[in-house]
Amino acid sequence: MNKVVYLKSGRERSVHHRHPWIFRGAVSRLEGQPENGEVVEVRDSKGEFLAYSAYSHYSSICLRNLTYTKEIYPDRDWIYDRVVKACQLRKAADIDRETNSWRLLFGEADGLPGVIADRYGDAVILQLSTTWADQNKADIAAAITEVYNVSGIYERSDSDIRRLEGLGIASGPITGKVPADQMILTEYDRKYQVNLFSGQKSGFYLDQRVNREKIKKYVSQRRVLNCFSYTGGFTVPALQAGADEVTSVDISEDAVLAVQENVRLNHLDISRSHVVCGDVFSYLRLMRDKGEKYDLIILDPPKFAPTVAQLEKASRGYKDINLLAIKLLNPGGILVTFSCSGGVDAALFQKIVSDAALDAQANVSILETLRQAADHPVSLCFPESSYLKGLICYKIE
Repeated sequence: MNKVVYLKSGRERSVHHRHPWIFRGAVSRLEGQPENGEVVEVRDSKGEFLAYSAYSHYSSICLRNLTYTKEIYPDRDWIYDRVVKACQLRKAADIDRETNSWRLLFGEADGLPGVIADRYGDAVILQLSTTWADQNKADIAAAITEVYNVSGIYERSDSDIRRLEGLGIASGPITGKVPADQMILTEYDRKYQVNLFSGQKSGFYLDQRVNREKIKKYVSQRRVLNCFSYTGGFTVPALQAGADEVTSVDISEDAVLAVQENVRLNHLDISRSHVVCGDVFSYLRLMRDKGEKYDLIILDPPKFAPTVAQLEKASRGYKDINLLAIKLLNPGGILVTFSCSGGVDAALFQKIVSDAALDAQANVSILETLRQAADHPVSLCFPESSYLKGLICYKIE
C-alpha cells in the first residue's frame, strides 16, 4: 500500500498546473512513514489524488512529482517511456545534425527529476541529484542504453545538490564500456577536446552550442575579450569568423592551456589567440585602469545565484562585471553577456545589464536575446528549466 502525503488546503494549485516541486511547508500530514526517495501518493486536503511523487526527508523540496494520473505508476516501464519521449523531442529538433554531443535527459524538463544525461560521442555521462533518481539508477541506465544504443554509461554525480538530499558523491562506470577520459566533441564546423572525468559540468558547456554559432556574425576584424573562457568554447568560433585577436581569461590554468589546444585543433592562427590565467573581476579592473579598449566582450560567468537566497549578492556580481565590460567597449562595440543562475530570471537580468549601462553612462541597445540550446528543453509547466539567459548588446556611445 502506498504511503500518502496530504497537502494543506489551497496548496494543491501548483500540482494542478503540473509544476514538479512541492515544498515542505505545503504538507499537512503523512499517512505512513515514507522512506527517503520512496514514491508516495500526494492528495489534497479533501483526500483527492493529485500525483505520485518522490519523497525526500532532507530537501526543502520534499516532493518531486512524477506522474499525475492514478492509473500510471512511475515504475521501470514508465522510466523507459520518459526516455523514449525525451529522445523523440531531440529528434524533432534535429540536434544530431549539429553535433556529436548533446543532453539526452534534462531532469524535471523531461519528467525525470534529478536526472541529467549527456551524450559524448558513443558514451553517456550520467549525473543524479535526487534520492529517487539514485535508487532507480539501474533502470535509468538500462533505458538510456536501449533507446540510444550507446557503448557505455559513466556516472559523475558530484554536484553539491546531492548533499541537500543526504547523498554523497558517486562516480564510476554503471554499464558497458568505460569511456576514454579524452574525446573530440564536434559541433557545426569546429572541434573541442573534452575531458569527461574532470571537465566542468559533465565535461563541456553543451547548452551554449547555438550561442557559440550566433556570435560568429559579430566578430569579424574585432578585438575580442572572452571572459570566463573555460576551454575556449567562444574563442574558437570567434577566431574562425575572422576576429583580429581573442584574449581568453579564466581562473583555471588547465582551462587556459586547453584554449590553445583547441585553437590548434581547429587549425587556427595561434598568434591571434592570447590567454590569461586569473580572476576576471581583477583583470577587467586592470584593463580599465590601463585604458584598454575592445570591440567585443563575452561574459559567460559561472552560476552566481543557485537559489533565490543568493540573489542580492549575485545581482551585485553581475552588475559589476557588466559595468566594467561596457566601460571597456569602444563605441560600436558588442557585449555578449549571460547568466546561468536559476535565481535570476530574464527580466531581472536585463534590468541588471540596463543599470550597469546607466552607471557606465553609455547608450546601449539589445540586438538579440539568447537562451539554452534545444537539447536543454524548457517545460511550460516548469519555468525554472529556463535557466540560461543571454543578451547581445550594441554600445552606441
